[in-house]
Amino acid sequence: MRPFTSLAPRRGRPRKFPAPSRAVTLTLPEDVLASLSAVDADLSRAVVRVAQTTGPARAARPPAELVKFGGRAVIVVNATRTLERQTGVLLIPLSDGRALISFDETMTVARLELGIEDALEDHLLTPVDRRVFTAIREILKSARRSDNVTLRQRNIIVLESQRARRRRSK
Repeated sequence: MRPFTSLAPRRGRPRKFPAPSRAVTLTLPEDVLASLSAVDADLSRAVVRVAQTTGPARAARPPAELVKFGGRAVIVVNATRTLERQTGVLLIPLSDGRALISFDETMTVARLELGIEDALEDHLLTPVDRRVFTAIREILKSARRSDNVTLRQRNIIVLESQRARRRRSK
């Protein structure tokens, strides 16, 4: 079974979460509701974000995974500076401690795959980093070989402070 057969749009309302879920009713104090609303306007997503950043489920996450929305998906990874150093990508932090992979105009998906392959040959790569690199490689390879998926490069907006940019250029 290929992992991308589920990228096809489903009939009905789109899923809010990638994992199985169910409706629950909660009675919460108003101050807690206000705090959750500050995390996300959608209270169920706010509860999930808070639970993901504080609970044991955070450690159980795969090193890299597809996060789907409708017929599109992005790769979300456990943040590692080694991925940035070895491949030249920039990781965009997410609220749950993971990150999106982004890169400038000079980088391509093919170059990223080659960089990952090269990094995996490095015997000094830590086991944690090796799992992240391997998971990304498998996602990209599977997508490239799939008849149901098209890999597309998209741009995102990244706001970078002046101080961080000066430090990065040194």
